[in-house]
Amino acid sequence: MENKKKLTLVIDPDPILHQIANPVKNITPELDDIFNQMADIMGRFDGIGLAGPQVGLSQRIVIIDAGTIATEDKLPPPPEKYMKIINPEIIEMSKETCVREEGCLSLPTIYYNVERPCSIRIKYLNEKGEEIHLDATGLLARCIEHEIDHLNGKVFIDYVSPFKKRLAMSKLKKMKPTK
Repeated sequence: MENKKKLTLVIDPDPILHQIANPVKNITPELDDIFNQMADIMGRFDGIGLAGPQVGLSQRIVIIDAGTIATEDKLPPPPEKYMKIINPEIIEMSKETCVREEGCLSLPTIYYNVERPCSIRIKYLNEKGEEIHLDATGLLARCIEHEIDHLNGKVFIDYVSPFKKRLAMSKLKKMKPTK
């Protein structure tokens, strides 16, 4: 493909971050390029997860740095550094919740504690089109939940008080260069 679209990180309040992303209907070779660009962007900004809307794509795709998450959660290294997740669905979540500080590449320098289910079960397609079922806990569960929120038009500051949300958005507006 000669004219590959160069992806860039989208910063809130971009409207794509607040829209429900479209399911991927066909897994094509272009998806490999998209995942590679997403991994590059995630690495440049020290992220552990990135969803399609965060790079301007209304597609239900997510990439997660499973290697870094395994290290942080003190787990053995995964077979692949990156999890490439297509059309994920949470099919079960624990009643037990955990609170942990979250940040987001699309909301730079903003960090708040967010309460989420401690463990989840998801199903998704991998880049080969195979259906995968995965039980996740710890940081991996949190990261997957955070990225699925992006696919559903939600950002993590939607979980904080209206005051904290206004504060965060005010801080972001001050950071944005005027055009």
